[in-house]
Amino acid sequence: MKAIGVLGTGSSVGKTWVATALCAWLRRQGVRVAPCKTQNMSNNAWALPEGGEIARAQAMQAEACGLQPTAEMNPILLKPSGRLGSQLILNGQAEGHLAAQDYYLQHDRLWRHVTGVLDGWRERCDVLVLEGAGSPVELNLMDRDVVNLRPVRHLDGRWLLVGDIDRGGVFAQLAGTWNLLPGADRPRSLGAIINRFRGDLALFADPDAQLAPYAPGLAVLGTLPLRRDLQPEAEDGFDRGDEDRGTGDTVAWIRYPRVANITDCQPWWDDAGVRTHWVNDPAQLAGAKVIVLPGSKNTLGDLRWLRVNGWYEAIAAAAQRGVLIIGLCGGYQMLGERLHDPEGLAGDAGSEPGIGLLPITTGFRPDKIVQQVTAECDGRRWQAYEIHMGRSTPTQPCDALQTVSDANGPRPEGQRRGNVWGTYLHGWFEVPEVRRKVAAAAGLADHRADPTPWAEKRQEVYAQMADHLAAHIDLGPVRRYLGL
Repeated sequence: MKAIGVLGTGSSVGKTWVATALCAWLRRQGVRVAPCKTQNMSNNAWALPEGGEIARAQAMQAEACGLQPTAEMNPILLKPSGRLGSQLILNGQAEGHLAAQDYYLQHDRLWRHVTGVLDGWRERCDVLVLEGAGSPVELNLMDRDVVNLRPVRHLDGRWLLVGDIDRGGVFAQLAGTWNLLPGADRPRSLGAIINRFRGDLALFADPDAQLAPYAPGLAVLGTLPLRRDLQPEAEDGFDRGDEDRGTGDTVAWIRYPRVANITDCQPWWDDAGVRTHWVNDPAQLAGAKVIVLPGSKNTLGDLRWLRVNGWYEAIAAAAQRGVLIIGLCGGYQMLGERLHDPEGLAGDAGSEPGIGLLPITTGFRPDKIVQQVTAECDGRRWQAYEIHMGRSTPTQPCDALQTVSDANGPRPEGQRRGNVWGTYLHGWFEVPEVRRKVAAAAGLADHRADPTPWAEKRQEVYAQMADHLAAHIDLGPVRRYLGL
């Protein structure tokens, strides 16, 4: 097995995009390729078929490889739940919340875990694509690195370096990273990729020659023009332009501080006649036809934020006007009457009154529900998933939102009271039938759903990403390293 690290000059420079495109391109070459990000920090998670969770980005990379996602693709997942703490997910299973300093005290144990996972890949694939995190030359963290250079060294691999020209300073990014690299790691370079170029490439004709005096040995393999239409999933957050997309009646998504699984909104992007708008002020709800409360990694903390900033009144007033209110997972819990988390299992501890639009109370338990379910709407069946520690109990009779099937068979799921709907399902909007149902209930007059289910749409995007990578990047060094 050979390994290729996709490292970056910093956070959010496009490592996930390049790693995904590389996976799709290698699969096209007939290579048995698999993805791995040994440590990811993200609140966008994917439920595995066998139970457990990994970062959604690695699940998408598995799809690009033609594989089912597995826990070994993301052995350490950190889900931020507060200013200094995160929930630690090890091989798909929750181990509790840790402060940053406590996490680093476990470095030796975590590195042993990572090396065990890496060694386990040796007989399972031809190429392991290792996505890095942040920068590989954070001088205060390099001795505790479990995700950038050390995994590449452990597998005697090579690496690519991604820089982002869209944010400016790409030559400083690349030269600075190169000059801070330990000398022993420089010969492992396959080259650099300049990402997210806007404008005329003729005006950026020879970046390799311009960089060479300042980073001798770091070849620039090419420049990727920005393609906003080729974004299969967002890992941590959206670009500013993605916060407000489309034209037509507005579906408003509330961006609380610890919002989770923001990718639930993305299937709406390809629909016509609808505007998807992430909002952070109650005044922005004016005129919205649908208000979505998404998931949260700190449900009580985000609920308090809603209460003290005037969202309770704004949401209740919108519901009174007939606006369709939809809660997903943590957002569903918030729409209830009360939430109890005395031990702080899902973030902040305590008990909080909910918005009071659905007749449920929610308590939190240490045994986390992580499972895939089969959902159905208007004859379409698809895989959605649940990831939550809360258990919601009805306080009075209320209609179920839908019926789903899990390992125990069919069961009612969610609640529906007039124009207020709640569900624990992520991936609920991924089929056009659900979006049409929402549009009809909310009166989105001009909405036209893209007929392709989101899972199929992603496969189309992976193929186009591979085309884009091959068209603009010299992949000769990758071919030679792999013997292709």
